[in-house]
Amino acid sequence: MGRPGIKICGIRDSAALGAALSSGADHIGLVFVPQSPRHVALEAAAALAHEARGRARIVGLFVDPDLAELEAAQRAVGLDVIQLHGQETAAFAATVRGTLQRETWKAIGVRTRADLEAAHGYAGAADRVLYDAKPPEGDALPGGTGLRIDWRLLAGVRHPLPWILAGGLDPDNVAEAMAITGADFVDVSSGVESARGIKDAGRIAAFCAAALGQ
Repeated sequence: MGRPGIKICGIRDSAALGAALSSGADHIGLVFVPQSPRHVALEAAAALAHEARGRARIVGLFVDPDLAELEAAQRAVGLDVIQLHGQETAAFAATVRGTLQRETWKAIGVRTRADLEAAHGYAGAADRVLYDAKPPEGDALPGGTGLRIDWRLLAGVRHPLPWILAGGLDPDNVAEAMAITGADFVDVSSGVESARGIKDAGRIAAFCAAALGQ
């Protein structure tokens, strides 16, 4: 296995971005979900993307967007990847991928092994799936909850697409999670925060070091 992929999601300011880049993250996530504590406005996102360009790939996270919203964000920010984190269909993912000509990821909420089956529907429509912990019924946010997937559900699974492990990862458990699941790409948000929506540079550095086996 080569160098694992690392995405620090929910970046909102230059300090957090600098910590992610200097620690070895190769993807940074910008959240375009107004009800999220990690939401970033287009103008601020564009400045962060400019700072990161050429050093990490820029991922825009959206929940049930329409195509116009995605196109506006793409024009303003210059995203490398579109991450769909709601109830988007495979047909919509394929449309996004074809229209925006950008790598497209689809998040899959996982609580049981049966939930993993949803990934098969996106083969040929998305470039990657991202397995996140399924939030409780009625929760307003589909991700960034800090809930953890039971990693044993992923052990030995044959995945229909390249995949990313998210959901409750932190500096203390990411190495174990990777060992159990075989993940070679990990995504963290709340696990590197000192408070909800506030990234912690030390936790970012520790997470990246653990994921990289340093």
